[in-house]
Amino acid sequence: MIREGRVEVNGEVAQLGASADLDRDRVTLDGERIRAEPQVYWMLHKPRGVLSTVQDPEGRLTVLDLIPERRHRVFPVGRLDRDTRGLLVLTNDGPLTHALLHPSGGVEREYVVRVEGDPSPRALRDLERGVWLDGRRGARSQVHGVQVDSGGGSARFHLTLVEGRKRQIRRSCATVGHPVRDLLRVRFGPLKLGALPEGEARRLRAAELAELMALRVAGQAQQGGSGSGKSTAGSRRKPRQGGRLSKSSRSPSGDR
Repeated sequence: MIREGRVEVNGEVAQLGASADLDRDRVTLDGERIRAEPQVYWMLHKPRGVLSTVQDPEGRLTVLDLIPERRHRVFPVGRLDRDTRGLLVLTNDGPLTHALLHPSGGVEREYVVRVEGDPSPRALRDLERGVWLDGRRGARSQVHGVQVDSGGGSARFHLTLVEGRKRQIRRSCATVGHPVRDLLRVRFGPLKLGALPEGEARRLRAAELAELMALRVAGQAQQGGSGSGKSTAGSRRKPRQGGRLSKSSRSPSGDR
């Protein structure tokens, strides 16, 4: 659209690499003014079998299908794999997403893990030290609250980590000889799943938002004060204001 000359900033045709601040500049597409969408924040208790994506070509259920009010586009912050349950944040706030997911932020994710068998102290230590996956050792994690169900042939424990690689917890547990039977994320940074029923979503509360905004500010400071509100036309960087432009007024990324 920029190359075709359809985007203008303050009456002048925009060029690739130009900057604009929607709080001060008039940006138009095909003559119609572009405005930033209001930023929205949801917490979802994702059930097993639901995809952490905005759409699925096969028509399977996605996390967006569980958001009760869809006036504004949102996207999941990171992913939970199809068989993992628990806390998932959905928003259109780009800087917050970056702050939550970037390794430099060290934002913790806490899971309740149920595995086959009774893990030995050595197996639990290996999980804490980081298991070798794809040729490199994972970051350290914390394991606590171990409970063994001898009759059911399984054990349950809390695992907290800050690093995230595709299906990391499942692969790590399988590597130490105890495949995962069930995986539930109960905390993401300052947010706790609490009593939110499985399959339901709610807007974040004011106190929760305040804690997330503190993380966002810290993340922007690490980027050298990139919270100016400017977005760069044609850039691959995430919009610094968060959200897309519309014609209406004890990891960082991967699956667990």
